[in-house]
Amino acid sequence: MNTEIFKRVISSIILIPLSLFFIFKGSFFFVSFLLVLFLLSIYEWYFLAKKRKYLVPGFLLISLSFILAYFLRKNGLTEFMIIILICIFTDIGGYTFGKLFKGPKLTKISPNKTYSGLIGSLITSLLAFICLINYSRWNSEQFEINLNFFELSYSIQDFTLVILISLVSQSGDIIISYFKRLAKVKNTGNLIPGHGGILDRIDGMIFVFPSVFIIYFILNL
Repeated sequence: MNTEIFKRVISSIILIPLSLFFIFKGSFFFVSFLLVLFLLSIYEWYFLAKKRKYLVPGFLLISLSFILAYFLRKNGLTEFMIIILICIFTDIGGYTFGKLFKGPKLTKISPNKTYSGLIGSLITSLLAFICLINYSRWNSEQFEINLNFFELSYSIQDFTLVILISLVSQSGDIIISYFKRLAKVKNTGNLIPGHGGILDRIDGMIFVFPSVFIIYFILNL
């Protein structure tokens, strides 16, 4: 295992449980967590896009995304966790399958993205969804889980939504990669060893939260 992969794994082992702690605690803990991430994201975006015409639109999108993240978490823990885990496992699947199977490049914008990574992202996000739903069903009394968005039985609509969220998350990753290329930087920051900056880790979620809000609360799907 090379140094970068080792750093990436260690950072994930620390950050994922820590993030889940704040999400599960909710209330003041979650708001404080969101605020810290928001400020760091805005800071990174400023240096990524300063003096460029897309600076302000980027600020607005990031702000909207964090507001909707708060709203979605407040609306339901399980639904929010499904969204978060789909994004996390989309990233894990893309990275793992891309490293293992390599193959044709997906786009020149992000040279590390491959078709094998795309397929891996979809597979792992679907598996994460199935595991979480089964765990929720098995342990629902303890956590008082209320599934408003997803049925316990798997439907075509469920899987379609998971795939859509995964694809939006991957698209967000590519879009931020495009802006990094314009700025001629590899990462949005260096706060997280092996990963880069905060935006490098939540780039997909920034686009997922508005998309989920549109799907559920505007289109009523």
